[in-house]
Amino acid sequence: MDFYGFYTGKIFDAYQFLGAHLTDSGAAFRTFAPGASRIALIGEFNGWQETEMYKIHDGHFWECCVPDAAAGMMYKYRIYGKDGHCVDHCDPYGFGMELRPNAASILRDMASYQFQDKKWMHTRSDCKNKPLNIFEIHMGSFRKPSGQADDWYTYEEMADILIPYLKENGYNYVEVMPLNEYPCDESWGYQSTGFYSPTSRYGTADQLKSFIDCCHQNQIGILMDFVPVHFALDSYALSHYDGTALYEYPHNAVGVSEWGSCNFMHSRGEVRSFLQSAANYWLTEYHIDGLRMDAISRAIYWQGDPGRGVNMNAVDFLKNMNEGLKTLHPTAILAAEDSTSYPGVTKNVSDGGLGFDYKWDMGWMNDTLDYFRTDPQYRSRDYHKLTFSMMYYYDDQFLLPLSHDEVVHGKATILQKMNGDYDQKFPQARALYLYMYAHPGKKLNFMGNEIGHFREWDEKREQDWGLLDYPAHQRFHQFMKDLNHLYLKHPALYEKDFETEGFQWLDCHQEEACVYAFERKGTQERIAAVFHFSDQEQKDYKLSIPDAEKLELLLSSNDARYGGSEADEKASLLADKKGTFSLQLAPFTAKYYKICGKPSLPL
Repeated sequence: MDFYGFYTGKIFDAYQFLGAHLTDSGAAFRTFAPGASRIALIGEFNGWQETEMYKIHDGHFWECCVPDAAAGMMYKYRIYGKDGHCVDHCDPYGFGMELRPNAASILRDMASYQFQDKKWMHTRSDCKNKPLNIFEIHMGSFRKPSGQADDWYTYEEMADILIPYLKENGYNYVEVMPLNEYPCDESWGYQSTGFYSPTSRYGTADQLKSFIDCCHQNQIGILMDFVPVHFALDSYALSHYDGTALYEYPHNAVGVSEWGSCNFMHSRGEVRSFLQSAANYWLTEYHIDGLRMDAISRAIYWQGDPGRGVNMNAVDFLKNMNEGLKTLHPTAILAAEDSTSYPGVTKNVSDGGLGFDYKWDMGWMNDTLDYFRTDPQYRSRDYHKLTFSMMYYYDDQFLLPLSHDEVVHGKATILQKMNGDYDQKFPQARALYLYMYAHPGKKLNFMGNEIGHFREWDEKREQDWGLLDYPAHQRFHQFMKDLNHLYLKHPALYEKDFETEGFQWLDCHQEEACVYAFERKGTQERIAAVFHFSDQEQKDYKLSIPDAEKLELLLSSNDARYGGSEADEKASLLADKKGTFSLQLAPFTAKYYKICGKPSLPL
């Protein structure tokens, strides 16, 4: 290992030296613990009796070799502090862990699985000019083998369940909530104890690799949530690992997060090397296609509060990590969950940015959902909540999220958020999603949203699939399938997401009517998107597209197949001599039209 690079926070391969590694004659164990006075290795291979570890290099690293150690065996480090007190710790760089509440690390053979996804890895991209339609999932509650909270399908079993569902529903990427090991089910993986250990809830490292391999062979990419800001405070993990604040801040004022977890001290090179090596580990060893990095606002600003100023050490860490990851994995996707207005989140590091590919557009999400919560009689007042996003849109490269965070903790599900009674919610939700998928930016939708889930998400229960026995939910689900597949097939909806010429307002001053219209452009295709969010019918809405001769309907949220009132919608509309089209818009209706231009005059 490059020890100087480790101390200065420059390396991305610390896991290849630290941790437990199988050898021809057993296994070598190494850990970094500068504050320890003594360390012993205990495990299945020595009857949980102490095997002495010895200082190597500069005395801050400890090592021992065990001839009888084999893959699948459990182990811990017994670390003695300067005061003689000892704590049994899991391996910070361990490749496997026991299921909670147990906490031993597990030896894994990281070379035993052979991927068969060479074609996918060779052709994948960051999707800047391609469709990116992400299905966010909590693996343990998508489906369950039984009604028990602690009963989960394995990674391999989920491949057989999830992949056909993704293909049928028109999602080309799946984002999995954190897969690293964690002790508390309710944290969903965001408070980790094993940054290099796939959670044992769903199986082994090889089983996870098999799941990812199957997804790739079915042209589905995998994104994983990664948490570089904080970690679980459990005493057997990183907290006071060597008897000192090795990974965390020594002072609670900045050392304890709003979730009660420990904040990483990004000013330490050892911590930077630990985290960016973990990020590289998932991309390299598991062929993960990208990382959605959680709580980036808490890294940019001290405790996430702009009033406390920018944490320049953490910002420098993000820049170095992202630049290094993109050098190692140019086609991997790096997305920031960041609710701040900090500039340049998706700009290249060389241009002064943080180096992410995408930033979650939390402003768009909040404004849009607030608008649809509002009674229609007040939407004219809030009309420009839906135009504001395009005022800042080109400042960064955005991804539009309707994520798990919006359907828990008393916030209500997406369908519940729609104003009005049960029957009024469905047409508004259909119109909302047509607006989302026409708006520039990549897409993310959390599981259950696509079937009109009415119960807030609970990690202990599977999704309410029985809803599909009800016609309203069946029709909504069919609408979402059709919308997703249409998005994947029409380049105008994604090809120029981040180019100003890819979007143009056609009408954004119908405050009283609550009508909006804009055009999306690809290299060889133009689509007009028209939205009517009032509860009053618009019998003769005039849409002007001077260089258009005809509009061909692609999709209407008011189609009778989806529960709407239009059973015989006209397939095309002709413009008058001035390029104006007359549209009849039912309440809460949205439509996509292909724009057909006027024929060129002969030379």
